[in-house]
Amino acid sequence: MGYLIRDRQIVPITTNAFPLFQQAYDLLVEHGSYPLPEQKNIEYGMIRGLLQAYDDPYTIFVEPPQHELQSQQLRGKFGGIGARIERDSQNQYRLFPFEDSPAKRSGIQDGDILLSIDEVEIRADMPQDDVLALLRGDKGTSVRLVIFREHDQREYRFQITREEIALPSVTWNLLPEDKLVGHIQVNLMSSTTPDEIKKAIEDLTLHGAVSFILDLRNNGGGLVDTGIKIAELFLPAGSPVLTQTYRDKQPQTIQAEKDGPFTQIPLVVLINNSTASAAEITAGALKAQQRATLIGTPTFGKYTIQLVFDLPDGSSLHITAAEWEIPGLIPPIRDHGVLPDIWVENETTENLNGRYIQAALQALRSKNSP
Repeated sequence: MGYLIRDRQIVPITTNAFPLFQQAYDLLVEHGSYPLPEQKNIEYGMIRGLLQAYDDPYTIFVEPPQHELQSQQLRGKFGGIGARIERDSQNQYRLFPFEDSPAKRSGIQDGDILLSIDEVEIRADMPQDDVLALLRGDKGTSVRLVIFREHDQREYRFQITREEIALPSVTWNLLPEDKLVGHIQVNLMSSTTPDEIKKAIEDLTLHGAVSFILDLRNNGGGLVDTGIKIAELFLPAGSPVLTQTYRDKQPQTIQAEKDGPFTQIPLVVLINNSTASAAEITAGALKAQQRATLIGTPTFGKYTIQLVFDLPDGSSLHITAAEWEIPGLIPPIRDHGVLPDIWVENETTENLNGRYIQAALQALRSKNSP
């Protein structure tokens, strides 16, 4: 017997609720020539089938290794040994330690081949995310590695204590074409990104920058709150940033609570079709408030919010729970994404980045001219 939640009939999940599945399962047990998958794999398959029938591309199931890596990216840091891994032409995983990292200090050398991590054999068919998940863990914990070093044809064993490793989401530099312009590349909307952008602007200003390019090209998004906070860095108090609507609730508009520290600096924002989600919030809010000139091509057009629910085995379910819009943005994002003020044609990739930069410089010079 079902019951009503928010005017929708919900069928309790019991074996009797899925008689066809139960019959198919029993038939496989009775007649199948091959062993059944592990219970975990059966459950994962059921979840994927449920989501396929649900038919929302942004409501997704994420297995434990991928979920942990995504969480670390959004936190902007993780516990690890401080090394890059690469798969070579023989599908062997090789380590390349960062300078002054736990891996480097322990004696790991460039190109060492990973054989095992905590007694787990590193196979050629193992996904890279699974290898990364084994290497990472809580700060202060240790991990045991066995590696093979080609130049002396020997195996070595290491026990390395994990340390906090930063995952910067922002890089910056003065433009070679104009040393008065600071270029800030934002790759991801993580919890540390607003502070990284603030640090970037302060550092660039110290080195002579007076105008700035906020580069959101190929930024697939991240945390919604981060997209809001970045916009607030450049907006005066009271500026509307985002209106979000959850099911069965009234729309809620979020406004900048105080003047941002950079409300007066000349600013352009670079966007393209791979600018998505939380990055579109930043770009859209700055355009709607006429705070920045947007340059490029229309953004991706993702205007939904996903809630992430951790499951007991370390996997997660990402469920679309709300939609958002930018107050004053014309046309609305759901129609065509966020549209640029100045278009950069991208029929050819020849000198595409140069054309973006030249358009940005021209826009900034017009802002700075009396």
